[in-house]
Amino acid sequence: MRILIWHVHGSWTSAFIRGSHEYLLPLVPGRGPDGRGRAATYDWPDSAREVPWERLRDEHVDVVVYQRPHEIDLAREWLGRDVPGVYVEHNTPAGDVPRTRHPLADRTDIPIVHVTYFNELYWDNGRAPTRVIEHGIPDPGHLYTGELPRAGVVVNEPVRRTRVAGTDLLPRFAERVPLDVFGMKVNGLPYGTYEDLPQHVMHAELARRRVYLHPYRWTSLGLALIEAMTLGMPVVALAATEAIEAVPPEAGVLSTKVHVLADALHAYAEDPEVASQAGKAARAAALSRYGLGRFLSDWDALLSEV
Repeated sequence: MRILIWHVHGSWTSAFIRGSHEYLLPLVPGRGPDGRGRAATYDWPDSAREVPWERLRDEHVDVVVYQRPHEIDLAREWLGRDVPGVYVEHNTPAGDVPRTRHPLADRTDIPIVHVTYFNELYWDNGRAPTRVIEHGIPDPGHLYTGELPRAGVVVNEPVRRTRVAGTDLLPRFAERVPLDVFGMKVNGLPYGTYEDLPQHVMHAELARRRVYLHPYRWTSLGLALIEAMTLGMPVVALAATEAIEAVPPEAGVLSTKVHVLADALHAYAEDPEVASQAGKAARAAALSRYGLGRFLSDWDALLSEV
């Protein structure tokens, strides 16, 4: 198939474009949000091809994968015709959650694909057909060394997303264990910071930390959490949203009590053997549930239906 998809979420797209299809990525001048083209910090296959938006009318497209509501109108305008599509919902509902209705809730022609069962449960999907296709990631390998008795955190825009990402909690965790923060716009935080690293470099650096900290309050399921588990890192995370399904007890510590999480960070930092064993369990759990093969197979089945 030839699939039109916008580069919106880099990590998720990195998994999706590793299927057996051809993937067209819109490109606009300046590589703005509606046409970033190929990613600069990910190693993407040649089957993911940039196409200037004004040339999309000349391309044969079998299906469109939407990730934002306005892309439906963009696709119709840029392609000049109607093409079957699906809508991927990456996010948890915001605002007055029990009353938050999905933007596609009144449509029956575009399936909503939720990336977690938590998402499907908490959104009001209305009449829209829904499907859950859980995350899948390429296996970066068991890179964990845990040589540094520090906690690694991955978060983009931690200042803007303070309460959502739980970065307001970092000072309390830093009282027990030194922190290193990786991601976009992290420079300037009072911790070790590593900004905009290529993915393979970030994975190698993150895996040198003794434990992974996932402080998110309200996110669907951060792919960085799954990636850290696959690296072989033990996990300390808020017991919120889908994290409680993703992290088994032997792979780390989940709690809504900040002091319990801070104690767990300290315990892992002080005991490399326990940390290593928990990391092995985390990797096994992540590979079993979030393997790339299952993810791509699930998507192939849905795309064939559409």
